Parts: sequence; structure tokens; C-alpha cells
Amino acid sequence: MPSSDARFVVAVDIGGTFTDIALLHASSGQVWRAKTPSVPEDPSRAFMTGVDLALAQADARHAGVERVLHGTTVATNMILEGKGARVALVTTRGFRHVLEIGRQDIPRKANLYAWIKPDRPVPASRVLEVTERVGPGGVVLEPLDEASVAAAAEHIRHLGVSAVAVCLLHSFANPEHEMRVAALLREALPGMAVTASVDILPVVREYERSLATVLNATVMPGVSTYVTRLEERLKAYGIEAPLLLMQSNGGVAGSRTIRRAPALTALSGPAAGVVGARDVAAACGIRDLITVDIGGTSADICLIRNGEVGLTQRGQVGEWPLPLPMLDMVTIGAGGGSIARIVDGALLVGPMSAGARPGPACYGHGGQEPTVTDAHVALGTLPDRLLGGRMALDVEAARRVIRDKVAGPLGMTVEDAARGILAIVDSNMMGALRVVSVERGHDPRDFTLVPFGGAGPLHGCSLAELLGAPRVMIPPAPGVLCADGLLAADLKAEFSRTLPKAGPVDVAAIEAIFADLRVQAQAWFEAEEVAPAARSTTLVTMMRYKGQGGELAVPWALDRAAAEAAFGAAHAELYGFTLEAPIEVVTLRVEATGRMPSPGRAMLPAGIGARPTSHRSVVIGGRAADVPVYDRATLGAGDRFAGPAIVMQLDATTFVAPGWAGEVHTTGAVILTRES
Repeated sequence: MPSSDARFVVAVDIGGTFTDIALLHASSGQVWRAKTPSVPEDPSRAFMTGVDLALAQADARHAGVERVLHGTTVATNMILEGKGARVALVTTRGFRHVLEIGRQDIPRKANLYAWIKPDRPVPASRVLEVTERVGPGGVVLEPLDEASVAAAAEHIRHLGVSAVAVCLLHSFANPEHEMRVAALLREALPGMAVTASVDILPVVREYERSLATVLNATVMPGVSTYVTRLEERLKAYGIEAPLLLMQSNGGVAGSRTIRRAPALTALSGPAAGVVGARDVAAACGIRDLITVDIGGTSADICLIRNGEVGLTQRGQVGEWPLPLPMLDMVTIGAGGGSIARIVDGALLVGPMSAGARPGPACYGHGGQEPTVTDAHVALGTLPDRLLGGRMALDVEAARRVIRDKVAGPLGMTVEDAARGILAIVDSNMMGALRVVSVERGHDPRDFTLVPFGGAGPLHGCSLAELLGAPRVMIPPAPGVLCADGLLAADLKAEFSRTLPKAGPVDVAAIEAIFADLRVQAQAWFEAEEVAPAARSTTLVTMMRYKGQGGELAVPWALDRAAAEAAFGAAHAELYGFTLEAPIEVVTLRVEATGRMPSPGRAMLPAGIGARPTSHRSVVIGGRAADVPVYDRATLGAGDRFAGPAIVMQLDATTFVAPGWAGEVHTTGAVILTRES
């Protein structure tokens, strides 16, 4: 490494079980990677431990780091676990029960007769009303009564809350009242975190907008504290570089943006993995892929077509819809830590997880429940040690919990029980894979499956066979791909506005609103210090047939005929038909991108032929087989091998099933194809 150019970019992704680190040498493209157990009670500790591990590998100093990128689940976990701040909501008089009413639909997999509406994140007792009224077109129907705001502030003082959400009726059409209420509350309640819906989601639909604002307020104090602590630790270590955090939309943003709108990080980690998978696939000439990120607790699945990742505003975190722009992913509770248990004589796997502590039984931290990872250990597809030998696995503990909790009660061998656990978790993930592919009109045979995460490469071949995908791509560092994806991410932000009234395409009115949204985007570019040459914007219209309840995102065309034709094509692709009905425009969105310097890519030298470093006994199809084990660090470009085989590396283990063959690409990715 040239000492004259010691510029580094460090990327840290904190998951529920492990923290992953990638350290990039900016000019050469060389990457050093590290993996360390997460510390749930203080994620910043694992953050700095991982940074030190990576810097030590590169023989680099803290002062050489010029940029820090971070993917975090802090906001996600607060929402999922209900451990965020205690929040009050301020809304328009007469609309106190918007959250309680919600929507008439129930969750897709819920029983119509047994489902019970979950408790709202803010009960009606903490919802305060102020006197004002704005019409749907933005016309003030009743002036804001500031005395009612003062009364609400006085009430809030006695509620024991640490954050306030403000969401007034139709504020997306005219934000004047809402901005004034927020300003008055900040003045009356110093030190209180106050967030307004116009700063988070200035679009139509009161329930979703109110909920997004409430969730943002819920995580604001915690995320702000976490980001501040992290920046302080970085400075204490001599790292003065700016901190950029991954958002759910697949782009990064500065810490100032995230403090204001922490809900933007709700799917931070999974989004980084998708960006990383797309980057590696593009280098391999692959533009159509389905990614499956299998970690310790969940599996996140996303479809990428023609190199483009779709955004959705119908995302969900736990039980709550969160209509902020985010990558279009499906998440299920299936991962290496998913617990296998018998319920009424049937074997179930997940969604409950052993997490980081105690974790699977084989981790030796006191876990007493059989997990997917324990099943792999029992069958031999996982080695006896992980993390480059730093973490030993207890094979006997894995076999014991499977025998006691699954095999014994079902009257089968440990090996058959382990195979059943893996078959069930694969079937669970297969359902989610079909949601993003077959159910949306895509033929899986046209796509490459890209499994990553700590457990992903163990399931790649079996999932591809179930899905019918002909090819699997294993990234160079699948277990830390979310960290690698941070290195490839650009700065991103979205600016939206709902039209005063949905209606036909009106080019003049649309262009006028887009002009105002562009001004907001330019202000964001300036705040994030994006160079003019690195700025770009994309214009999007949210359109629907008159009478429909949801919209489709369509790139803005400059005339009405082109816009309606683009919408018709998008509708036909998704639903298989078009309608003879008027087309309406509902919401406009400007997507702003600040291109970051390309991380570069070091290519592998030509290999000398794949040679196994050892062999191990693996149970395949109910019978033990002597399987070759390859060290991925010894494989070069063009090296080939056939399954069954195991490929070992620091961050993950790949199992190549019988009937599959692998070839190493010059990028370092391994391409697996089914043999004829």
C-alpha cells in the first residue's frame, strides 16, 4: 500500500448478531474486512472494535480515515421492540382518533376472525388538539388559534413525554399552520424533540402521515443520542471524518439529516446489502437479480431488474406502515438464529430468534433452543470454527438441543431433524422470494439469485432449486456485503408534495410544483456539500386510475400523452391489464442524488486451479459424504470446482450442492450454475 496516499473510507454495518466492517484504500481499491460480535447494549462499542480490527489489518492509522459510512438498526429495533421515546401527538381539533381508526384492512397473513388491532404507538390520552383548519386545496378555513397551542404545550408538560409529533389536517397542501405550531412548541418546551409531518412526509393520507411522524418522534431522541455518542467516539479516536448514515432508500445522508428525520434509517442495513449486491452483479455483467440477505434474525429479499432497484412508499416496519421512500423489499423472520420448535406435533422454524445472546446453542453462550445454525453444524455444512478461527463452535451442544427438542419428540435421527429444520426455513424464504418475483409477473428463470449475509451462501443452491433460478452469484465477501454496499452508496434524498386535488395530467401545474421541489433539492445539495458536477435529480409522478386507492411511481414525461402511456405500461406490467378510465396524478417527487467517488475494484489474478485444503464429512440427502473444502482466499480468477463442496472464508461459508458447479469471476465473485 503506498504510504504517500493513506486515504481510507471505512464502512460499518451493525446487525443483531455481528458487526461488519469494510475498509477501502481510496486510490488502489484494496479492501480489508472484519467481523466482530455486536454489543446490543451499546452498539458504538462494536463499531469502534471493528474499525480497529480493519485498520490493524491494513496497518493504517485513525487519522487516515477521510469518510465514515454507517448502516444501523438502532431506529428499527426501537420501533420493533417498542423501546423508543414516550411521544405526544398534536393534531387538528376533531381528528384526535386518526391513529386509533387506522385502516379497515388487516395484515395479509392474519386470521380475519382472530386478528386484534395492536395498541397504537400513541394512545388517545396523549393526543392533543389545536384549533385550526386547512382545506384539501390548501385554503385556510379556520385561522390557527395560538392560545390552543399554548394549552396543548401546558398539557404536554404533565404527560411525561420526551418527544412531540405534529400532524395537522391537509398540512401537505399548506404547511403554514403546522410549521407555526411546531415553532411554538419548541419555544414553549425547550429541550423537547419536536417533529412536524411537513419535514418527514408532506403527502396525502392522514393515518400513514400521522404514523410516520409519530414513529420519527419515537426514535428521534435515541438516534440523536446514539449519533452524537458515535461522533464523539470517532473524534476521541482521532477520526475527524464526516459520518454518513445509510437510509432506507439505498443512499446515505449526513448526521444532521438523520438527527432531523431518523425514521429514514428504518431499513438502513438491508438497503446497504442490496446496493452492494447490485454493485458486484454489475461488475459481473449481471443486471437482473434477486437478492436474499439472510442474517441471524431475518431474511430480506429484493428484486433488481435491468440494474434498477425499485422504491416503494408502502413499506412496513413491524406492525406499522411506514410510507417513507424505501427500497422495495420483503422481510420475513428467517435467519441463522431462527428457533425450531414443536407446536401441536408440527415442526415450526422462526420467526423467533436466539439473537446475539445467547444465540444458537453451538455458540457456547448458553443457548438451549435448536436453531438453523445448529442444524447446519449437525449436518457438517458449517465448520467447527468461524471468523477465521477466532470463534469455536460446539458441535455436541448443537446436536444435543436438536436431539432433545426436535428429534426425540418426533422419533427421528438428529440428522433427519436437522434436514427438516433447513427444509422448513427454505420453504419459508421461498414464499417471500415468490412475492417479489412470480407474484409481480417476473419469471425467476430470467434472474440470478444473490444470497448474502452470514447464512445466505449456505442456502443459495437450495433456494435457487426451489425457485427455478439457473444461476447463483456469491459476492466476494457475502457476510459483510452490507458494509461493502455502504462503500458503493451515493448521497440521496427525496422531496415530495401531493397536489391540492388529484386530477388529470396538467403539465403547467406539475412543472410549477417540480420547480419548487427542485429548489428544496438544491438546498439539500448545498447542506450536504455536494459538488455541482456530482448532482442529479429524477422527477417522478405518482399516478392512478380514477377511483383506485393506490398509486404507481412513473418517471415524469414532459407531455400528457407520454405520461399516461408510461403509467399504462407500468400498470400492465404489474397487474397484467389496463383500464379504460381517466388517469390521475396524485403526488410528485424529486429524487436527488449526490454521486460519491467510485470505490474502485481490485481484480483477482488468474488462478492456478482450485485445490481443496481439506475434506469433511457432510450429511447430504440422508447419507454422509466426504466433501472437499476450499479456502476462498486461495481461489483465483477462472478457477472451477464442482459440488458437493464447501467454500470457507472469514465472513461466511458457502455450500455448493451436488449438481452445481462454481467458477471464480475476476471480481472475486463465485458464479454457481446448475450442471445439465
